[in-house]
Amino acid sequence: MPKMKLRPHQVEAVDAVLRMLQAPEEGIPSEGLRTQVIAATGSGKTLIAVACAQRLGARRVLVLVPTLDLLAQMAAAWRAGGRHGAMVGVCSLRAEESDGIPCTTDPDELVAWLGGLESVTVFATYASVGLGILQRAHEAGVGPFDLMVVDEAHRTSGDAGKPWAAVHDQGEIPAARRLYMTATARVWEAPEGGRGQARLVASMDPDSAVFGPVAYKLKLSEAINRGLVAPYQVVCVDIRDPELHAAQVRGERGSDAVRGARLAALQTGLLTAAAKENLRKVLTFHSRVAEAEAMAQGVAGVAEQLRAQEPRRFPPVERVWADWLCGEHPPGHRRAVLDTFASDVIEPTGNPSGKGGESKTQPAVLRILSSVKVLGEGVDTAHCDAVAFCDARGSMVDIVQMVGRALRMKPGEGKIASLIVPVFLGPDEENNEMLTSNAYGTLAKILEALRAHDTETIEALADPRPRSGSWDTNSGDSGGKQAVEDDTLGDDGGHGAGPAVSRAAAELLKFSTPRDPAELARFVRLRVIEPENEYWRRGIQAATRYVKETGAAELRVPYDYVTPEDWKPARFPLGTWLADQRRYNNTGRLTKERVEQLGALGMVWSHQDIAFEEGLAVARAWAAAHGHFLPPATAVWQGYPIGVWAKNQRAAGRKALVNIVRREGGLPVDAAGAMTQERLDALDDIDPGWCPAWDANWQRCFQLTKTHLASGARVPTTAGEVIVQGEDLGRWVTAQRNGWDKLTVGQRVLLEILGLEPAGPHEQPVTTPTRDDKWALNLTAARQYHAREGHLNVPRKHIERLKRPEPGHGPTGPQAGGDGPVEVKLGTFLDNTRRRAAKLPTQRRAELDALGMRW
Repeated sequence: MPKMKLRPHQVEAVDAVLRMLQAPEEGIPSEGLRTQVIAATGSGKTLIAVACAQRLGARRVLVLVPTLDLLAQMAAAWRAGGRHGAMVGVCSLRAEESDGIPCTTDPDELVAWLGGLESVTVFATYASVGLGILQRAHEAGVGPFDLMVVDEAHRTSGDAGKPWAAVHDQGEIPAARRLYMTATARVWEAPEGGRGQARLVASMDPDSAVFGPVAYKLKLSEAINRGLVAPYQVVCVDIRDPELHAAQVRGERGSDAVRGARLAALQTGLLTAAAKENLRKVLTFHSRVAEAEAMAQGVAGVAEQLRAQEPRRFPPVERVWADWLCGEHPPGHRRAVLDTFASDVIEPTGNPSGKGGESKTQPAVLRILSSVKVLGEGVDTAHCDAVAFCDARGSMVDIVQMVGRALRMKPGEGKIASLIVPVFLGPDEENNEMLTSNAYGTLAKILEALRAHDTETIEALADPRPRSGSWDTNSGDSGGKQAVEDDTLGDDGGHGAGPAVSRAAAELLKFSTPRDPAELARFVRLRVIEPENEYWRRGIQAATRYVKETGAAELRVPYDYVTPEDWKPARFPLGTWLADQRRYNNTGRLTKERVEQLGALGMVWSHQDIAFEEGLAVARAWAAAHGHFLPPATAVWQGYPIGVWAKNQRAAGRKALVNIVRREGGLPVDAAGAMTQERLDALDDIDPGWCPAWDANWQRCFQLTKTHLASGARVPTTAGEVIVQGEDLGRWVTAQRNGWDKLTVGQRVLLEILGLEPAGPHEQPVTTPTRDDKWALNLTAARQYHAREGHLNVPRKHIERLKRPEPGHGPTGPQAGGDGPVEVKLGTFLDNTRRRAAKLPTQRRAELDALGMRW
């Protein structure tokens, strides 16, 4: 299976991880190297980890996940991502449940399995059983891993992480490098009923020695803009159920009557929301198995009742499918149900009610899958377009993961994820009693979970003031659908004089009945967060201060410019922020008012006018981090495609250098597309070797090897010995010495500076012979036999001995370059050739005919 191609953000992430996990000159410290990747759910963190393992040359890799379901999925994803070699599971799954990889819970068996494997990937869960097996296997002699990948790593931090301490302990499970990956590095839990202080239940502190620094971060808003994950909306379903309220008033909370009435109300609200929002595949989350099962079994009956009342609004019952899953279901059953959930048709037996079955499949209008603690971290549910939080009594970490299930999508799918939240109101309860009502507890939890994914968006909801500009997922204060029309709406949809609410809030947070925007803002502020300034306002503030301090007539800011510490806002990335605004404007996603605000500050809108300056700033930053400016074509830096830019500049630079030579020789020049001398000098100042006459990849390996030797290290001689920035220097050095004759004079001079010389006769690599090589060797033996014996009637077991050729001359293969004669099983060769005579090429048959071959 061909390995999957990395997308630009994944290329940038891999490059950042390689820099963080590169072994320092003094060697890897006793606690190992550690770093973090924080990237939005569904943005491909698994493929990033696979690529990091490959480019680090990690032969022994340990991948830790929180659940068995994710373990099986992860093993398949690593294989699909291009990871080769043996794979082993440390868990109780059977082979048919684990994508075919062998699994064990016996430490001694694990030691035996790993003992003879040079390349292996081990998958295990955070469960104490799995970690205990790994610990005992380490005590029994399993050496340290080259790389440990800790997926959903927030689970190993804060209150959520105490049972998993061995993951971080080098003495318990040693690893040279640790890569911690998550979509939500910080998870807060709002106080119940709005009282008390919010609690930080998970935090991967980048200043901590446990997790290491953050190598790469991709915010949800940026991932939405890149089309990696779905934009989202929160759909609040107001539910007023007299029967439920009456049962609660009678003191029957928790009784079967209350649970039944609540479930019936949820089913009605869910089907109504699905019809209104045109939803097709909905996951519902519950805290009890019985409720999940009852939800699935009762959907058909409720759908039939609603259809009878409003046939134009609700689908026929035979086109509604429902099922449920829990942790007790075997993995095979769960996969089968998930596959059916993802399907676009319903089989005749797919209707839980048993009604309306037909003899053929038909399009599904609505699929509802209920679950209890089974579709957690990382499990692929990209086919769903909504999740319904029927019960939010789980931990905040669990709820955060439930939110992530809706945001996952296939690249380019273009869906909008809906998060359905029930709001159970009392019969006389006003809509705007949000600060004190228990009905909004679930909503507060969901918004807090969203804050873990998309901080700026949820914090922006706490400001009731009308916002200027679009609710753009790029502007940093966004996350939901874009709004490019009027920026505010009244309570009557913008046609009356009601209180104004930003279109951003109106599109992100939907209620069945209107809410006062000021009350909503207070609810978000007091029951969920303490807000920060909007990203747009900070950008304008920083740009205004820049113009004032520099006195520039134009807002021409270097791409890598960050405001000083003593400014407000401090450390603001003004250069990249302005580049983003320029890009939004070019694609029509910046409102007229925002264009005017920036225009008044002297904004340079033409990308062509500033493109080289932007690229040059990124080039300086890239070279400062890597020690050279020879990025591969796939390289990305801070979202900028620096690899492509460098490739284009090299093409223009080479043309300019050719023109210089032609001009000095009195020959005509072609200035079209050639780089100016000023730009050549600017790039030469960054790296004099940025534009070599040969392949840039070769020059990069040369520069990395030169830097490696300058540190006092010896020349690497074997593959895998030294890997820097993903380049195997030992393999490269060997290839240059063996291929010396194919190099240019300039390349040989550079290699001699490193102290390298051509490989000697006995250092030439043993190559695998081709079919042509084997034919030539056998034909040589046949000719020698014929010249000596005068015929080609060779006995079946005869072995002809040939003089061994000098290295680089004559046939190649396993026996080339050794000592003694080459032994050829000539009799066997001729016998086999006779059997294949009908398929033998004409030329080869003629070569044997010339020797008197008896067919």
